[in-house]
Amino acid sequence: MTKEELALEVIRRLKEEYPLADCTLDYDQAWKLLVSVRLAAQCTDARVNVVVQDLYAKFPTVEALAGAEVDEIEAIVKPCGLGRSKARDISACMKILHEEYGDKVPDDFNALLKLPGVGRKSANLIMGDVFGKPAIVTDTHCIRLTNRIGLVDNIKEPKKVEMALWKIIPPKEGSDFCHRLVYHGREVCTARTTPYCEKCCLADICQKNGV
Repeated sequence: MTKEELALEVIRRLKEEYPLADCTLDYDQAWKLLVSVRLAAQCTDARVNVVVQDLYAKFPTVEALAGAEVDEIEAIVKPCGLGRSKARDISACMKILHEEYGDKVPDDFNALLKLPGVGRKSANLIMGDVFGKPAIVTDTHCIRLTNRIGLVDNIKEPKKVEMALWKIIPPKEGSDFCHRLVYHGREVCTARTTPYCEKCCLADICQKNGV
């Protein structure tokens, strides 16, 4: 089985296992996803979803958050860890959205990468979830599982994993595929316990190479 064939079979099986693939960060506007993605670094999505409720209650718009003091933002987002740096990035990012983009999130990948605190993973998430464009989000689940399954060969650097997956994952499938890897990584192919291979829908085609 080629990597392309393996990829299509993995996609098919994960679709059956997790038909409702969506982002586990709660948001109803694009800029809120941008904020949540920054807060999610080294923090669980569940915690972020709780913390942002207080943030948006106090600063309900891009303009309001852009005008907030960094200290005010930090006081609220501190439970997510790295509070100071995350607060600085959120403040700077919202200022750019307000001053340069009319409070809108740009739908251009390179423009997103220029925003403070936005890397390739975050930009891809925005492109896929908000704008419905081809995207591959190489978070820790994606990197761990694609190595373990055998879709990539012992590649740990996020950008290199992304580039390798672009070659074998149909563009229209990338975003949902990555969301399904998150679900599978949390429920079955876990990182902090021995993976539950006995109940894995991919067990017979997974290379299980110990990653």
